Amino acid sequence: MSVLPTTTGAGAPPQPRPRTSRPSLRWALAFLGVLTAVLAVRTWVVTPFEVVSDSMAPTLPEGSTVLVERVSLTWQDPGRQDLVLFDSADGPVIKRVVGTEGDTVRIEDAVLQVNGEPVHEPYVDLATLDGVFFGPVVVGEDQLFVLGDNRFDSIDSRTYGPIPVDAVRGRVIAP
Repeated sequence: MSVLPTTTGAGAPPQPRPRTSRPSLRWALAFLGVLTAVLAVRTWVVTPFEVVSDSMAPTLPEGSTVLVERVSLTWQDPGRQDLVLFDSADGPVIKRVVGTEGDTVRIEDAVLQVNGEPVHEPYVDLATLDGVFFGPVVVGEDQLFVLGDNRFDSIDSRTYGPIPVDAVRGRVIAP
């Protein structure tokens, strides 16, 4: 008499597991998911940007790469002292916001004044600007007044006027 193995009980032989997917397919899908997430973050959240002029020196020397954050613009407009990336007629540029809606901006003997008060700017070399005068200019509704830190070699709102807030593409978060 022969004994047939049963499929139940402790002595049952292991049953093979059905193969539902290939490991290489799972790795490929995981890689595509990570790649998509990285590209989404780079496109809509944080973007690297190369500085192509000396207009923001010494803060951002030509050739340096900065990170530009884009998300916070949906709930907060840029404020004074923010470094912003915006679209100009010459392409994207980075400048410092020195005046917002309603502010009166002027430069008297190289010293920036906003609403009649001098602004402390340790990043600006006043010796290169001795005798420079500009303004006054009142910043309009939904506009920003922007200047380069290298005032002697910067094309900014002194040339093309205040910029629209909606031209700003992001804030510089890591010089």
